[in-house]
Formats: sequence, structure tokens, C-alpha cells
Amino acid sequence: MRLIEFKMERSGLVEEGEKVQVVERKCPANYYYIIEPAVAMSGCYLERERLKSSYGVVKQIKQTDRGFYVIVEFDEPDV
Repeated sequence: MRLIEFKMERSGLVEEGEKVQVVERKCPANYYYIIEPAVAMSGCYLERERLKSSYGVVKQIKQTDRGFYVIVEFDEPDV
């Protein structure tokens, strides 16, 4: 299983155990992912680290002094 962390600005937009759809966006040199509908955004990933899955399950939501972080599990091998 592969885990990816997404930054979420507000609480309550997704719940643990929820199935979420992610979309891929391309920067000039990297890729990043957004939980639809614009709930949270991942960091940047290289070409070889791209996701193959479009859906994942929210495993954990962490609250820190910098905001909320959503950990999503995808059914594919870790890179």
C-alpha cells in the first residue's frame, strides 16, 4: 500500500475511512495531486513517483499548528 500526505486548510472536508478521488496536475518538472473537489493538495512528485490510482481511502487526519494533513492510502506498491 502507498501512503500520500495532502495539506488541507480546514477541518471537516473529509473523514477517516472515506473513499476519495484524486486528480493529477503537472508543473513544469513535477506532478502533484488534488483531492476532489479541491479539498487538499499533495506535495510535488517526480515522473517515476506518479500515482497510477485515481481513488484512495483516507487513513488518518492529523492536526498540527501548521494546519491539517490528510494521509490517503492507495492500492498500489510504495515507490
